[in-house]
Amino acid sequence: MGIIAGLYVAVTFLLSAISFGPVQVRVSEALTLLPIIYPEAIIGLFLGCFLANLLGPWGAIDIIFGSLITLVAAMITYRFRHSIIAYLSPILLNAFFVSLYLYAFFRIPYWPTVLTIGLGQSIAVLALGVPLLRLLKARQTRP
Repeated sequence: MGIIAGLYVAVTFLLSAISFGPVQVRVSEALTLLPIIYPEAIIGLFLGCFLANLLGPWGAIDIIFGSLITLVAAMITYRFRHSIIAYLSPILLNAFFVSLYLYAFFRIPYWPTVLTIGLGQSIAVLALGVPLLRLLKARQTRP
């Protein structure tokens, strides 16, 4: 859990220029598929997101809601780990709900933000997370 949380925070801040805001590719979100093979990743992702958002520019709103969205997405990913839902939950929950609180609290346009966050999440989860997951699964099957 601690390693996953630490990696999440480190990658988020290493790439902080693209990790926050309505147009983002939070590369650390590639880790959101880890609950498929590691149930303990659920808490690690929540803690990592919480710590990253704690130090991020959006304040309490992002700390609370962003972290809870990551927690729910990680739980869904684990629960539906044998389904496409596992891959879609971090993308769709972040796209729709992060955009919702950015709109509600900061008046950032909702639908354009759904598209940009959804695209950024898709890049992180599908282009980076899927290969990472395949690599880790392959290493698990080696004697």
